[in-house]
Amino acid sequence: MKVSVRKDGLLIPKRLLGSAKQAEILQKKGHLIVVPIPSPDDPIFKLGKRPVKTRLPDGAERHDTYLYDGT
Repeated sequence: MKVSVRKDGLLIPKRLLGSAKQAEILQKKGHLIVVPIPSPDDPIFKLGKRPVKTRLPDGAERHDTYLYDGT
């Protein structure tokens, strides 16, 4: 995607930033890097808040095996 640099800078389309409310702009080795900062109410931050209890002693280590292989 190409954008025009205007007097005040660049306009980055919202669709590229997802649900971020803020973004950090970094300059490294001559490149500009835009890093969206996730919103604190992003559902990803709720993962692990209410863990599931099982009788499996190794559920955390082998969760993929139990979910996908069924063993």
